Amino acid sequence: MAILSVLFFLFVGLLDYSALGGTYNLDRDIGDVVPAWKNLPGTDGKQHSWDDVSHQDFVVVVFTCNSCPYAIDYEDRIEALSRLAQESDSRFAVVAINSNQIPEDSLQAMQKRSREKQFSFPYLTDATQDVSRAFGAIRTPEFFILDHTRRIRYMGAMDDNAEASHVKEQYLFDALKALKQGRAVTVTETPPIGCMIRKARKKIPSLKKSLRSLLSVH
Repeated sequence: MAILSVLFFLFVGLLDYSALGGTYNLDRDIGDVVPAWKNLPGTDGKQHSWDDVSHQDFVVVVFTCNSCPYAIDYEDRIEALSRLAQESDSRFAVVAINSNQIPEDSLQAMQKRSREKQFSFPYLTDATQDVSRAFGAIRTPEFFILDHTRRIRYMGAMDDNAEASHVKEQYLFDALKALKQGRAVTVTETPPIGCMIRKARKKIPSLKKSLRSLLSVH
């Protein structure tokens, strides 16, 4: 009987855990409210926070980077979206966040890339990776639409093809258009396609050094 009780609670726990995330995002679901990011360094030399864009009706947050081929494929599309956001009646903003912790995605490398591509959107570094974890983001690029309460209204891919000329479904634009018109979003979540967000490389001690350390204890 005790074993059955334990199995029951484990089963319920698994059900509760599975309910935490969406279809493709294991940590966040549509309607979840994400924490406000604060003081993220940008390529412009300034610190950026949610408060900078909180006056907008909607905010597109994209987790991207310099080093992933998929992220590079989307750079021009993100820039085009940012140009639309700067129109007076757009009612939305675009924020790009780089959570990768490898040299190719350092702030200095981001600044170089931003200058080369003349990005018009804030390009921020998430050195602790706290922001990507808070969103449940795992890939670059991965897109989220937030409303003014930081509630997730769409998450996943920007469209259905990394090659711009082959795109048939504009998931992000369709969701944004529906939200601005006060309509329900038809497709609220899609699987993000891209590279995994890269964590800092940890130096693994050599076997010789480990053995020497163990022997020195005795």
